[in-house]
Amino acid sequence: MIVIFGIKENLNPIKAKLSDVIHSCMESVLGMPEDKRAHRFIPMDKEDFYYPGGRSDAYTVIEINMMSGRKIETQKKLIKSIFKEIENVLSIPPIDIEVIIKEQAPHQWGFRGMTGDEVNDLKYKVNV
Repeated sequence: MIVIFGIKENLNPIKAKLSDVIHSCMESVLGMPEDKRAHRFIPMDKEDFYYPGGRSDAYTVIEINMMSGRKIETQKKLIKSIFKEIENVLSIPPIDIEVIIKEQAPHQWGFRGMTGDEVNDLKYKVNV
């Protein structure tokens, strides 16, 4: 599950393209299937979205929640890929993008009526 926060006037017009860019990175780096896109956009009023100095109103926070198991190198590659592709496709510089990976143990994920450690039919690998 990926949650994306930004100022609504800047985030709303680019949601579809941003979702495509993020998922493309998830596919190429993590091997996620096309049909495993789970993105939640949180467009915020400017007065409710405080961000660090030196950023523009395009500042966007991307929280990636996933089961633990990916190597540090893989996680770093994903983050750098997201920075690069967002800049290439949407012209938003890396200074205005924040990516946070939050890992949880498989037993802390619940989907399709079971926990992540019980599932045995994933079409992608977690330990990459």
